[in-house]
Amino acid sequence: MNAGGRVSGAHEAIQESEEVRAWLARLAHPRYELAEAGEHGRARVPVLYTQIDRSRRRAATELRSRLMKNRDQASACGGCPFHRRQFLAAGCAACAGAMGLTRWAHATRASDDNKLRVRIIYSLHAEVQPGPDWPNVGFDFRPVMREIETTLKNGCPDIEFVSSMATGREQAVQIVEQDKSARIDGYIVYQLNCWNQVVQTMVATGKPVLYVDFLYGGSGGFLVYTAGLMKTHPNFGFLSSSRMSDVVQAAKCLKLANNGAAAGFGDAVARVRQELTQAPGDLSCGPDPVKTLPVADWRTALRQSKILLVGRELGGSGAKIKEELGIEVVEVPFGVVNDAWSKADKDQARAIADRWQSGAEMIADVTRAELENSAAMFLGMKSVLKEQNANAITINCLGGFYGGHIHAYPCLGFHELCNEGLIGGCEGDVRSAVTMVALSALTHGRTGFISDPVMDVARRQIIYAHCVASNRAFGPAGPQNPYEILTHSEDRQGAAVRSLQPAGYMTTTVEFEASRKQILFHQGKSVDNIRDDRACRTKLAVEPVGDFEKLFRYWDEWGWHRVTAYGDLKEPIFALADAIGWKVVQEA
Repeated sequence: MNAGGRVSGAHEAIQESEEVRAWLARLAHPRYELAEAGEHGRARVPVLYTQIDRSRRRAATELRSRLMKNRDQASACGGCPFHRRQFLAAGCAACAGAMGLTRWAHATRASDDNKLRVRIIYSLHAEVQPGPDWPNVGFDFRPVMREIETTLKNGCPDIEFVSSMATGREQAVQIVEQDKSARIDGYIVYQLNCWNQVVQTMVATGKPVLYVDFLYGGSGGFLVYTAGLMKTHPNFGFLSSSRMSDVVQAAKCLKLANNGAAAGFGDAVARVRQELTQAPGDLSCGPDPVKTLPVADWRTALRQSKILLVGRELGGSGAKIKEELGIEVVEVPFGVVNDAWSKADKDQARAIADRWQSGAEMIADVTRAELENSAAMFLGMKSVLKEQNANAITINCLGGFYGGHIHAYPCLGFHELCNEGLIGGCEGDVRSAVTMVALSALTHGRTGFISDPVMDVARRQIIYAHCVASNRAFGPAGPQNPYEILTHSEDRQGAAVRSLQPAGYMTTTVEFEASRKQILFHQGKSVDNIRDDRACRTKLAVEPVGDFEKLFRYWDEWGWHRVTAYGDLKEPIFALADAIGWKVVQEA
């Protein structure tokens, strides 16, 4: 057994009663953790975690006495030889029951009529998505829900599953009322769309709640809601994994509901989740010498910067940004950008569209007319930047497009601005635009890109997803990486970019928050570009440096967006934080 208290080594048959007694001694420990050894020489698939109360320890003691009287039966389970893998894969319940440990295997009830009853609640807008949101308009959730239920029923045959759908709090409350007479022991809440608030109501029941992310569908709400609930509700457990078998393993923790252990459910799922998390890989990175500005020069560059905020009100944050960093933020109406788009030179727009078309590895579902429309938007934004003597623009793009205030998606225009070392930022997100300005000034033009992150324990990856990114990850003078042009993912309209960014390099992810004088910070090695059709087009997968589990903790305080740039920027980020009196919050 290793330092973490886990079993390691081969899964040979247990031949000696002495070894069985050793196992029983561990089972009797009040915080014993069962885990199956697996690939990479470490415990990979934990099956059951439980508190062993006195009655269970008495049962274990009684069994130990019986085994000592009959050593020949030490390797048998009801007369059948068993192996550690078989013992663990069954959740220990079958063998424990045959041996008389029925109180220890409390989750296995006497009859089918009295099986544990768990309600699966799908948190979503509708069975077929009616409008733009993650994963995308028109997405059919019905096959997804069928697969979830089939997998859980096959993987947890001793649990009875029933299911419901809920769009928000009102329907969640109705389900809770109905369940008062339905003998429901616990809940699995699947976040299929991002922001439907269902899980909060279920957690408030006090029953164990397993909260599961449908990756690239519910990830925003999942991360933000999880970060808050995990700190306050011990009956709340969560999982974000691309591997459906992981959900089955986490669901087995719901058996704790049978013995009144809901308060320990979150801890039990956390242990399962940590065991299921892929072991860290090789985090050595390719050479990428980054030339950074001295802090004094960096501060001068920020004081010379201006951000245009289009289609949103700035509120009181602008004064604090100016005071702390020297960056000016100016509100600009949609009409200014729309007028500039309409007046863009058509020949220039066609030339830019030609360049995009010839440079893209693939163009799918985007017309030539839409490419020229996007090019005109780029020219319009650039002209507004010049007129306003600004180097950054962030637009409430979806609000502008759906409201009829602008008539072209700015995604490709943002992509082109960032390639030039200027700032094009999504969604009118001022904090992320400030962060991009700070990074670009520090690194001579590595703007980074805003993303909606997704976390995957199966691969130990955080995936930065958005429909915008530069294809010059190493700055305007650096090499280009491949890119594809597709529709904006959520609504399948307009034109957006999938930037296939280089793997094998260190990345730095940050957010600068002037009101708190803090910089949120983590790093990771770029490892892949995810091509899943769900959610945003660009999906850079990174293996984080540090504590993967800690990455779940800050989304309620900092929101969903992060800005990621290529380069090992730890030392310069910490140095500038010290120089300006800010704190670095290490996210991992």
